[in-house]
Amino acid sequence: MEDIFHWCREGNSIQVRLWLDETEHDNNLGDDHGFSPLHWVAKEGHAKLVETLLQRGSRVNATNMGDDIPLHLAAAHGHRDVVQMLIKERSDVNAVNEHGNTPLHYACFWGYDMICEDLLNAGAQVGIANKDGHTPLEKAKPSLAKRLQDLVEKSGREVKVISFKEQSWQGLKTRSRDATLSRFKGISMGDLDLHTKLSVTPSGETWRGRWQKNDVVAKILAVRQCTPRISRDFNEEFPKLRIFSHPNILPIIGACNSPPNLVTISQFMPRLSLFSLLHGATGVVVDTSQAVSFALDVARGMAFLHSLERIIPTYHLNSHHVMIDDDLTARINMGDAKFSFQEKGRIYQPAWMSPETLQRKQADRNWEACDMWSFAILIWELTTREVPFAEWSPMECGNEIALEGLRVKIPPGTSTHMAKLISICMNEDPGKRPKLDMVVPILEKMRR
Repeated sequence: MEDIFHWCREGNSIQVRLWLDETEHDNNLGDDHGFSPLHWVAKEGHAKLVETLLQRGSRVNATNMGDDIPLHLAAAHGHRDVVQMLIKERSDVNAVNEHGNTPLHYACFWGYDMICEDLLNAGAQVGIANKDGHTPLEKAKPSLAKRLQDLVEKSGREVKVISFKEQSWQGLKTRSRDATLSRFKGISMGDLDLHTKLSVTPSGETWRGRWQKNDVVAKILAVRQCTPRISRDFNEEFPKLRIFSHPNILPIIGACNSPPNLVTISQFMPRLSLFSLLHGATGVVVDTSQAVSFALDVARGMAFLHSLERIIPTYHLNSHHVMIDDDLTARINMGDAKFSFQEKGRIYQPAWMSPETLQRKQADRNWEACDMWSFAILIWELTTREVPFAEWSPMECGNEIALEGLRVKIPPGTSTHMAKLISICMNEDPGKRPKLDMVVPILEKMRR
């Protein structure tokens, strides 16, 4: 059967690119053995496709069932250009698979001299022992082992043998995603096992549960009366939120349309929302570098949404609606989008909203400019670690922002680059605010 994995193995760049252009396709899903598309193109040495998948957000350190990352496969098959590409994208050069082997073990065993040097220069350790107690140098031919030993000594690094330690039980590795997650649209209510209520908001109840052996979050929408028209609109609108093709978007997996219940289902994120991470007792330290990474993830996700045709369910950007994945990737939660039939005219979380969002009808707003203002408030929140306008009630806050000119204040000591970015993004004239795809390269420079 021809599918994305077959096209990746064959190097069929046209079919792969067409497949990636469909928003419902998840480029981090795995096949029956956990091989993601990036695993296959790295193994086969299709450098152009490796570059394409990395640009589209493929996870560079995702593991297959044998705990191999793409770098293991590229090193084992002698594809130096692919190895260099993966190293540039911060692939883990000391990643250990189920046999205890690192990419350097394979490069040494097969005698790929230049790949060995590339890995060493990127920080690969020559003292990591596999399950059999062998280090990479012990797997190499004597001449190569001597050369690598000299390189290590010249660099001043200490050669210390690190014994293999089984750690797979800790669940620290990022697996390729279960293909089940992007395969279904309509889901039966009877197939859901909802066990823990997470929250109740005016838009509905949010539950944690299990579906197809996956941890999921189900949102039961608050609808006064589920009429045939609302049921039809729900069926038309929820597929637009199944955006699997970008790493910074958390898609709706599927939905249950079982009147009176309308339910959207998303993947469960154990670190919960960005708001919880910043203001709750999560134990995660968000330093300046991590704050910039979160801002960059959000900017990339929102820029991608802006590149699509305007979707009907409305999404309002704020830290409650940004979820954090287990590898600290920020993802725009499509489960928080508002359907056309939900609470018309009502607005929640006004602290993150622009004055024109609070003053004008939806048809009269510049959607992208409104999102840019919300993004500026989110950057301020990441920079200060404070809740915007926490001392005001939502109603007071909305009135003050819309009518009295209430604005966040940039505290002394804030990075000049961050302060300038916040000011530019919060320009009072919506037409003078930059677009999010213009902000992405600025944040990329700041992250370096």
